Amino acid sequence: MKKVYNSLLVYVLLCCIMLLSCSKEPFEKPNIILFLVDDMGWQDTSIPFWQEKTSINQGFRTPNMEKLAAKGMKFTSAYACPVCSPTRVSLMTGMNAARHRVTNWTLRKNASNDGRNDKLDAPLWNVNGLSPEQGIERTIYAKALPEILRENGYFTIHAGKAHFGAQHTPASDPMAIGFDVNIAGNMIGGPGSYLGLQNFSAAWRSAGNEAARIWDVPGLDKYHGEDIFLTEALTVEAKKTLQEALDQDKPFFLYMSHYAVHVPFAEDKRFIQQYKDAGYEPREAMYAAMVEGMDKSLGDLMEFVEENGLSENTIILFMSDNGGLTNHGRDGKPETHNLPLRYGKGSLWEGGIREPMIVCQPGITEPGSVCDELIIIEDFFPSVLELAGINQYNTPQHIDGHSFIPLLKGQTGPQKTLVWHFPNFWSRNYDGYGPGSAIRKGEWKMIYTHTNEEFYLYNIRKDIGEQHNLIEANRDIAAGLAGELTDHLKKLNAQMPTRKSDGKPVPWPDTLF
Repeated sequence: MKKVYNSLLVYVLLCCIMLLSCSKEPFEKPNIILFLVDDMGWQDTSIPFWQEKTSINQGFRTPNMEKLAAKGMKFTSAYACPVCSPTRVSLMTGMNAARHRVTNWTLRKNASNDGRNDKLDAPLWNVNGLSPEQGIERTIYAKALPEILRENGYFTIHAGKAHFGAQHTPASDPMAIGFDVNIAGNMIGGPGSYLGLQNFSAAWRSAGNEAARIWDVPGLDKYHGEDIFLTEALTVEAKKTLQEALDQDKPFFLYMSHYAVHVPFAEDKRFIQQYKDAGYEPREAMYAAMVEGMDKSLGDLMEFVEENGLSENTIILFMSDNGGLTNHGRDGKPETHNLPLRYGKGSLWEGGIREPMIVCQPGITEPGSVCDELIIIEDFFPSVLELAGINQYNTPQHIDGHSFIPLLKGQTGPQKTLVWHFPNFWSRNYDGYGPGSAIRKGEWKMIYTHTNEEFYLYNIRKDIGEQHNLIEANRDIAAGLAGELTDHLKKLNAQMPTRKSDGKPVPWPDTLF
């Protein structure tokens, strides 16, 4: 009888253990930090994202980017859109810019920020940006990344620049698209000032023009009048909110979206003197100090993760939203700033779209590894969700991005074709910065300029600086790419500018071969 009793007791205990095992969460959700920098060029770091360190890399100090890359994977062929709002909407929706039609930067409701073009009129693009609600004119209705994360148990934090929706539309408030907390984000794409002593306000430069106050950074009143740089204030507030997530015992998603290194440049007293002493031109000294301040923010967040014992379960992704601004260059020569890349922000050439990207997923990414596979900004949407263990979700929008998680594991993905569409007129109206479309497939990249209806074909593997247009010697390759580009644009329901001369849309690329 005793043996039977003991056997029964063992059986009950085993059943209890099995039940407890079954009830335990099968996947511990990782914390995720998505660190996005504004207007940071591919070269604006001490880390080379090319074959070797350049003289431009040597002019910056980003030790925490170096530390992150040493722990994770560096991506050397990562791309975004030519300007900020298209990139941010693609990131939040997984859609290509041609599909969501927020193809230029947004600000005021129903107002276009297109510059002037003598030959073309811009299409009626979605000037009001992203919207979580249907029926709002000139917006793209979509379910955003943080909303899906929040539905799956994440504490979602937005810190810094938002720039998702125009003024007086729902998405001008990040909390409307799924963030539990919003720190200093609204419809603006740049800060009125980086200085707490100037209240982060445009008042210091608006000369009584109240309309300029639209650029004032919201929600940081406690720092007004304080001697603190905006990058630091955002980091302090982000760390406080991360602690709230820990107190609630929730996994967190922090979208650390800095206003830096966007204009208007300002002196970050913590770092600028060393650049002045080294003989940097004043504007360039401000810029280098702002880059270092951004890097310190990254380091502070990494330190927070380590101090709280979260290192093994926190994924960090680093990215920039478009190419580097070219109106501040070495020795007063703007076009040297992004070398060896050509042009900069607002351009479809490499200097306008190629970005520094790093991902560290502990236990998965090989420390110090490098990946040269093609990545584009809409790929972040499905990738972040997969990192969070969210494999099933429904969205009203079509997802164009593809997960890059296999690449983090060292696997080789299928050959990708990337497409850009920028039918708009940025603040510059000259060669290299006009409206156009582009395609990258393998080693080849082709740009189709809308204003002059011309083509530029480059072998990017051999000519990263896009100095040699190979169109005449490779008409067959160009014709094939023109056909693929046309197919993609039509599938995405892309808008084309119209000619002022005859009112007709700019022709599809394949019709010109």
